[in-house]
Amino acid sequence: MKILTTVSELQREISRQKESGKRVGFVPTMGALHEGHLQLVKRCTAENDVAVASIFVNPTQFNDKNDLLKYPRTFEADRDLLEGVGCNILFFPSENEMYPQPDTRQFDFGTLSSVMEGACRPGHFNGVAQIVSKLFDAVLPNKAYFGEKDFQQLAIIREMTRQLKYDIEIIPCPIVREADGLAMSSRNRRLNPEQRKNAVEISQTLFKSATFVAEKSVGEVENYVKERLSRVPGMVVEYFQIVDSFTLQPISDWSESREPVGCVAVFCGEVRLIDNILYNLK
Repeated sequence: MKILTTVSELQREISRQKESGKRVGFVPTMGALHEGHLQLVKRCTAENDVAVASIFVNPTQFNDKNDLLKYPRTFEADRDLLEGVGCNILFFPSENEMYPQPDTRQFDFGTLSSVMEGACRPGHFNGVAQIVSKLFDAVLPNKAYFGEKDFQQLAIIREMTRQLKYDIEIIPCPIVREADGLAMSSRNRRLNPEQRKNAVEISQTLFKSATFVAEKSVGEVENYVKERLSRVPGMVVEYFQIVDSFTLQPISDWSESREPVGCVAVFCGEVRLIDNILYNLK
């Protein structure tokens, strides 16, 4: 596995690979890798000739600077994990490399970015679009892989790809969960043992809510999830909203969406976790 740290050397390497007819896949990450990331890389290696992963903790997408400071950084372990699943190129740039000058671009994602994460984390998705577009420019992959746990982010990246006219296929990949159901996240390692025990209630509550969508209204399901999670010690629900999976706009009746999805953000102490579930109305 090659480890590259500058955009120029990465572009030279990618150009060399493409000139020989190879297809390039890309998995952008912020490091602190877990099995969810590795599943993305495994799929990337299976579907492409060259698999590229990046590790960069992007400062412009953190609206909470303390969260940026506390974000886990585990480069040596991440490097070994990527090599173990067949990654060919690891791009590990510095902040100065990615932002030699401040990025002042402002993206307009309309109503996609006005709800849920967009409402609770002002500027977050603009920062995501800044860094992902920079990485796309550096790698110019044929395919790029993103996890469905960050459901709203996936919609934003698809829209950004459309707006900037990238010839890149965005590949969504299913949520990877721990054995007890908790969605894998780099932030899980910041949970203390009691918080980790309680955090499983997030997925369990979502799973339970999916069993009675045929008999309860949208509002009743939303209230059930919020009330049940709010009873868990040390847990604070920031939002739970049932939205259309294409527009991300809230629905008030099941008939308003062919594929409704329930999205939740919860604080376990200081650690913020997100998860989602697609409701099958058939």
